[in-house]
Parts: sequence; C-alpha cells; structure tokens
Amino acid sequence: MKSILTRRTIRKYADRAVSDELLNRLMSEAARTQTMGNLQLYSVVVTRSAEMKAQLSPAHFNQPMVKEAPVVLTICADFNRTSSWAKCRNAVPGYDNFLSFINAATDALLYAQTLCNLMDEEGLGYCYLGTTVYQPQQIIDILQLPRLVMPVATLTVGWPAEEPPLSDRLPLESFVHQETYHDYLSSDIDTYYIYKEELEENRHFVEINHKETLAQVFTDIRYTRKDNEMMSEGLLEALRHQGFL
Repeated sequence: MKSILTRRTIRKYADRAVSDELLNRLMSEAARTQTMGNLQLYSVVVTRSAEMKAQLSPAHFNQPMVKEAPVVLTICADFNRTSSWAKCRNAVPGYDNFLSFINAATDALLYAQTLCNLMDEEGLGYCYLGTTVYQPQQIIDILQLPRLVMPVATLTVGWPAEEPPLSDRLPLESFVHQETYHDYLSSDIDTYYIYKEELEENRHFVEINHKETLAQVFTDIRYTRKDNEMMSEGLLEALRHQGFL
C-alpha cells in the first residue's frame, strides 16, 4: 500500500491504457465516501477521446496533461439527479440555491479525494486541476451539463512516467488550532514559512520573477487580485446559469 507521505502530483503519463474495469472498480469503491444525507450529490464525466480532451484543454489553460493523460475525470456537484428523483416520486425539490451547491460541492470533493486515495493504492498517477472553477462555463458547455450540475474538480489520470520530488508542506502547528483559532503574529509567520522560503527552487522562483519575496510571486503573478475578481465573476455567472443562484 502506497503511503500518503510519498504522494506526488503526476503530469506525465506512460503510453499505457487505464482499463475500464480498473477505473470503474475504483470509482465504485470511492462511492463509499461520506455524503450528505446519503444522497451522493456528485457525478463524474469520464473523458477518453482525443477530440473531447482537445475541447477541454483550453478550459484548463492548455495544460499539456489534459491532452496527454489516458483519462480525464470531471467531478461535478450534482443536484439534478436528486431533484429528478424527487419529481418522479411526487416530491417537490428545493435545491436551486447556494446552500445546495455548497453541499453538493462538498460531496463531490470528498468523493474526488477518496478516489485519489484509491488510485494511489493502485499505483496510478493523477493531477488535480484547480482550473476547473476558473472558466467553468466552457466545461459546462463542452460536457453538456444540465441545470443544477456544476464542475468543481478535474483529475487527469494515467500510469506515471515521472517521479517528481515531493512538494513542501507547512508544519502541523501552522494550521492546527487548539480550542479556538489563534491569529498569527509576524514571528509565527517567520517560523512557519522559513523552510518554504529558503528552498532553493523557491529562491530561484523569486529571482526569475524579479520579486523580493516568495509571497510577492503569488500575489503579483500567480494569483492576482485582478484575475481572482474576474474569475469570481465568471464562477458566479456559471452558478446562476446552472440554477444555484
């Protein structure tokens, strides 16, 4: 059994198929994860064809692994199925609201994480694409997602063709709070972030981006206020389009 302590994000995949039998078994087993009201408020769209992967690629900023991975899984928050069930059973659903989206998104992300754990155990590699919520309307249109279905995560999946170094993580004491939340002093930030900031690759990252600190790379280049606000508007519009707002 592969340890979570050696988990790596895999972006390069071997020229080897991921069988339907294996993938279906893992997706079925992942359904044992926690779910609100035992409703399983998620759906998964499996993309294997080169044509469909090419259509999805721009929605993920043309990251190469979208086209190169044998399988792309789009994990969706789904209240459409539950609402359809209610209507077919003489019940009136009331799930076209933001709370229902949060509940379904939580279900979907829990499912995605459980699936990742199971894929780790099988030796499969994967990359979690946060870009799913950056331009969701493109994904909605390509995958023909109906009302009350919203993409929240994407996994590219295949057999690893690389073994990248482990990425750094903050220490336990930086994110665990006992009894109540304790806000951070500047001295705490120094203690918790010094290891990350002193890594050679991160120092190089700062240098090539002509910044003074690693934090500036994130705020000024990678995740800017302008981009965050623009993509927030797109996300809100997609939620309105899908009936959650």
